[in-house]
Amino acid sequence: MGIGDLYEVEAAEDVYYVDTGMYDTAGYGVVYIVDAERPALVDTGLGTRYEDILDALSTVGIAPEDLAVIAPTHVHLDHAGGAGYLARECENADVYIHEIGAPHLADPSRLVEGTKRAVGDQWEFYADPLPVDEERLVALTDGDVVDLGDRELRTHHTPGHAPHQMVYELPDADLVFTADAAGIYVPPLSQVEPTSPPPNFDLERCLDDVDVIRDLDPETLCYAHFGPTATDDRLAEYESVLSEWIASVEAVRADLDDDEAVAAHFADETADRLADVWGERKAREEGKLNVRGALRYLDVREE
Repeated sequence: MGIGDLYEVEAAEDVYYVDTGMYDTAGYGVVYIVDAERPALVDTGLGTRYEDILDALSTVGIAPEDLAVIAPTHVHLDHAGGAGYLARECENADVYIHEIGAPHLADPSRLVEGTKRAVGDQWEFYADPLPVDEERLVALTDGDVVDLGDRELRTHHTPGHAPHQMVYELPDADLVFTADAAGIYVPPLSQVEPTSPPPNFDLERCLDDVDVIRDLDPETLCYAHFGPTATDDRLAEYESVLSEWIASVEAVRADLDDDEAVAAHFADETADRLADVWGERKAREEGKLNVRGALRYLDVREE
């Protein structure tokens, strides 16, 4: 697998994904293409390498002017940072997003500020997001349906990771685009990793979100990070991984009594597990980001 490469979702007809090379890392972030009467993109990447997404659309046979739907799962910039760039290039597409997130796509300034605080020097991998014209924004809420002509995307609100997060169900293909609600799937290791970024991560709501997906009973989970896999026991795996992750952070914090030391501990631990997959820098930053969100959750829980 390589940056810019296009793949078919083998279990679903006319669904594809492209490696967006997020953080200059192959195998970390994807954007999905649903080929339909009204073609759709699910998620948009960081805004960098959006040309790779346009190239993938062309390979599938979708011209920019024929794209109808751009559907970020939430407004975190690794999912929605490319929305403005793609809307500019695909002039007939509307941008669909949960109603809580819509104002942040129209004016991404606060989103940029929050992202810079969260990711630190990783900001160098982001493009400054372009605002989306308000008349091209379609605000969604739980249970809404995005019409793709001969197909449809059904929306399900999953706010544990972020209050503006939704998963999209593609019923005819028996799959769910999971956003970050089912964790991060690491194909080379065939395992799921936690994702708990600040400031809105909430363990109990995340576990509720897993139940939302479970009730849909999809055959395939299409992870934004990274790629499709059979559902099998992945949801139960993520419940265990996420709960054990928070318990581990809590235990290490009690032992070290220094949040910077806790972050350094889990940066080392994450690098030990994932540097061979994502590279040393990305693995360490992933650990730091997730522990900061976990620590904030623990603080809020104690209040």
